[in-house]
Amino acid sequence: MYTDIVKLMTQTTSDAAGTAGWSSILLTVVPLALMIVIFYFLLIRPEKNRAKKEKQMRESLQVADEVVTIGGIIGRVLSIQEETVVVETGSDRNRIRVLKTAIAENRTAHDDVETVTIKK
Repeated sequence: MYTDIVKLMTQTTSDAAGTAGWSSILLTVVPLALMIVIFYFLLIRPEKNRAKKEKQMRESLQVADEVVTIGGIIGRVLSIQEETVVVETGSDRNRIRVLKTAIAENRTAHDDVETVTIKK
């Protein structure tokens, strides 16, 4: 009789320990997964979107666009090659050859066919 009670108690405690083990694992993994999701939406995803927009801006450069370089030089695009752009600056018409990756901003607004709507 005594041994039956001891067996019953050890089974109950081992079942409770197994349940406690899973709950402690969940309490450890769930906050970690939640932190990863938060970091993705707050840091990684916006950075990818920004990089995509910058790449699209650099690919859509055209001759006569007014651009600003990362160094703060403002000028007009004279010619575009594969990796470089010739920029003319100021009234004295200095020409500078810069990498496309050094262009930070395109100040010329282009009318895209998709964004223009005709109202009747």
